[in-house]
Amino acid sequence: MSAGPGAGAAAPVTRVLGFAEAELPAALAAQVAALEAEAWPGATPGHDPALAPRALLLVTADGTVAASLALLFKDIRHAGRTYRAAGLSSVVTRRALRGRGCGARLVAAARRELAAVPGLDLVLFSCDRPLAPFYEAAGFTRLPGAVLVGGTPEEPLATDGPGFDKEVLAEFLGPDGPDGPDGPDGPDARAGAAAFAGTRIDLHPGLVDRLW
Repeated sequence: MSAGPGAGAAAPVTRVLGFAEAELPAALAAQVAALEAEAWPGATPGHDPALAPRALLLVTADGTVAASLALLFKDIRHAGRTYRAAGLSSVVTRRALRGRGCGARLVAAARRELAAVPGLDLVLFSCDRPLAPFYEAAGFTRLPGAVLVGGTPEEPLATDGPGFDKEVLAEFLGPDGPDGPDGPDGPDARAGAAAFAGTRIDLHPGLVDRLW
């Protein structure tokens, strides 16, 4: 899920803070829950502990959460290979601060943090189609025709389901990624994208985070 990233007027003075979600201070957690409730009324805050959720926040000098997102992690099996995958979830910018680059700064920080995670193979997530250019500008690659299948095998939820208009994006890390020897357009990165583009990808994060 994502809401309100953008760039425009000068951003307020901010810093990026990261926490294991279970260790998020109560005052910050309350602000994140309020932002998510505003963006997605009725949604339950928090994520499945099995996905090792990590909260990343953009916080102003006075302690206001300007933007927040969650990083989620799990192993997935695809095309005969097991990948250690991460996803962006619940990306949201405070309504009063939208259009000032807060979302862009936070997503850039998320990319840097994920690139430093040992053993992580790829970042994989979906977004509403109008937001795909924002994530492309942040450095992620669209996977044309790819479909994420969330939920569980018994209760799946796919990004091409009724009422959805989603794009799937990814970044391939390690030798397949932007810091690998072949660069973002090298053969390893192209091979990584080719293994996922146009395919159905069994994410299956469970029934708490049915899609991340």
